[in-house]
Parts: sequence; C-alpha cells; structure tokens
Amino acid sequence: MELTREDQGALDRLQQLAKENKIEIAGGTVRRTSSRFCLGVEHGDYNGTELFGVGTDRFIWLAYRPNGTNKVRLFSGNFPRDGRIEYTLGNVPAPKSAAIAETWGRFPYGIDYILQREGFTLKQGIDGVLVGNIPGGGMSRSASLCVNLILSLFDVNEIEVEKQVQIVDLAQAVENDYIGSPCGKLDQTMVLFAKEGMGTYYNPKDRSIEYVPIGKGATDFRIVVLDTGTDRPGLEKSTYATRRRECEELVGILQKAGFKIACLADIKEEALYDKIRDQFGRSHPNHCARLNYIFHAQQRFYQMMDAWRAGRIETVGEIFRQDGLGLRDDYRISGPELETMCDAVRTVPGVLGERMLGGGDKGASGALVRAQAVEAVKQAVDAAYPRSRPAYKEKYAAHVCKVVDGVRTYEDLL
Repeated sequence: MELTREDQGALDRLQQLAKENKIEIAGGTVRRTSSRFCLGVEHGDYNGTELFGVGTDRFIWLAYRPNGTNKVRLFSGNFPRDGRIEYTLGNVPAPKSAAIAETWGRFPYGIDYILQREGFTLKQGIDGVLVGNIPGGGMSRSASLCVNLILSLFDVNEIEVEKQVQIVDLAQAVENDYIGSPCGKLDQTMVLFAKEGMGTYYNPKDRSIEYVPIGKGATDFRIVVLDTGTDRPGLEKSTYATRRRECEELVGILQKAGFKIACLADIKEEALYDKIRDQFGRSHPNHCARLNYIFHAQQRFYQMMDAWRAGRIETVGEIFRQDGLGLRDDYRISGPELETMCDAVRTVPGVLGERMLGGGDKGASGALVRAQAVEAVKQAVDAAYPRSRPAYKEKYAAHVCKVVDGVRTYEDLL
C-alpha cells in the first residue's frame, strides 16, 4: 500500500518521537485511523436515528509493537506535556477520577478498564508513539483514538471479535463509563467502517452497514472543515450533555403519557408528531423544540440519501444547510464561532451547504463546496473570521478533505 506524502511525514515524526522518548518501535506496525464527517443525522445517534457519513483525511497514526511485558508505554506528540503514559495491564486509575481528568492518558486507561471489565484477556503490552492532525472538535478525534488503540491492543493480544460493531460498543463505553462523556455511537461507527470514496449508511435497528456510492454525474465537490480554533470542552461539560438529557426526559414524559416509543426516532408519522406537539408544546417548549429538529431531520435524511444515490449533490448540500439551521434554532447546540464560520461561507457562490459539526458549542463547522469554489471559500474565511473573532486569528483553519478509509494498517515500515 503506497504511502501518501502525509503518511510519510507522520512516519518520520513517529520515528523521531520514539527516538526522543526512548520507546522502541522498530519492526512494529503503523495503524492509521481517520476523522469523520456526518451528513445526517447529527445528534441522531443517541436518539435512535439512522446515520450517514464519510471518513475524512485528518488522521491519528499509532506506531507500536508488542513489548513482551504486561505494561503499556505510550507517548503522544500532540500532548507532549503529559509525558510518557505508562501503566500495568489491569491496573489503571478509577473511572472519572481526578487522576485522569486532565491527561490524554484517560483514553488508554479507559480502554484497559473497559476491555478487562468486558472479559477480554490482555497479557501482552505495547510500546507506541502517536501523532495526529484531527482538529480538537467536530471531527471525532476521541473516537478515532479509541478505535485505533482498541484495534492495536487486540492485534498484539490476538483477540478477534465476532462482529465489528462490538468495537463500536467498546469505544463508546470508554467515553461513557470511564471518562464520563455521554457520546453516542455515530463517531465510532463512521471511523471504524468508513471506505474510500463511499458513504457509510448505518441502520440501528439491525446494526447493519451499507456502503453507498454517490450517483453518476454528481457535481465535483469537496468537503471543507472550518476549524474555529476554539478549544471545545469534553462532552460531559458541554451543551451536548444537556441536550441528550432533554431528549431522554421527553421520551420518559411521552412513555408515561401512553405513547409507545423507545426513542425520539420512533416519532416518524406526521400525525403522531402533531399530537405530541399539541399536547406538550406549551408545557414543555424546550423539549418539543429538540423533537422538532429530530423529526424534521429524519424526514430530510431519506431525501438526502435518495439525492446521494442519484448524484444530486446540490440537494445533499441544501439539506445539510437546513439541518444546520435546525441545529442552531431548534436543537440550540451550535455556538457563536461556529455560526460565524457558517455566515462567512454561506453566500459564497459554489457553497452548496454549511453547518456546525459534532458535539456543539465550539470546535468546527463544515461545508460542501463545488471544487472550483474552494479557493473562494478560503478567501472568504480569511477575510471574515479573524475580523469577527480576533481571539482566534492565529488558530483557525480551513481543511479541504477527501473521503477515505477509516482504518488502514501498514507493516514493514519501521
């Protein structure tokens, strides 16, 4: 498998980090995991909706090898101040403890904790170094890291799972149960299963994966991720946690009122939606506003999938934009910097759609852009964003992304 220039640069950096930190990786493996770009339904995973997205070419690279001991030794080039993370298999800090709160080591600690809890036998430790270029909000850096580390530990311990979706469950449990971040399954699913040039469709009812090529004759387009330069707090500290709680509260309210639903995604019929709005719109306006976004985003989802299959990327972009307005106005999960980015690109000719990405509050927005308009988008961002948000004038970026495999493994490089 031929290395890209980006892969080669990461490989050089990994070898340098290993030498500087006295971590032995010679003869080992390099695993690369992607970021992701959700096309729908953003915030739908914990509400039970179907999902569609792609893997994008911002990555985490892990170079590792088994070390013949029961210890894990890791160093991240992105968090050098944390130093080398080292622990004995089966002996990590307690979940959600102060000892893990401010270190990236909470992810490998959490993976050890969850794998041991779920009955996986880990006897072989690893030495490894990591480096990544995924922005810190909106592109699923934490999910990419968890998937990478789980697969790597399974590799050296010769562990196989019956179904790949188990990896998704384990990665989610690391964030939910160990770190305390209330994420759903969207990010892990899109990273683990992404395929180059394809959209990934996930149906939660049977947990199936379908790869969907874009229809013939589609407009040549690019995905542009608009990194606001902001530092997004963990999901446990963000509006995301509030929105998830509100959605779960509404499900409970409706169940007590006799509605036969298990999640908000079960509200698909217009008559049922109208009945709930009529009954609870005044007493629970905020809860019903969240439902308003989920209900209409689901209706748009099927239109978007049909458009993707038919190659009508302009329609996909229009729906992407409508979802963004719903996330901003009904779900109220966006943030000022995210909306500044959207405002900066919305009127640029060739921008097909734009909205915030990911957990909300901070992080990144994204846009679907005709290929010939990419430079105009960058110029619009450079002109408008630092003027409106001067505190981030040295930190923001526009990333032009390709659709890539979620996971790749390279042997015989180290």
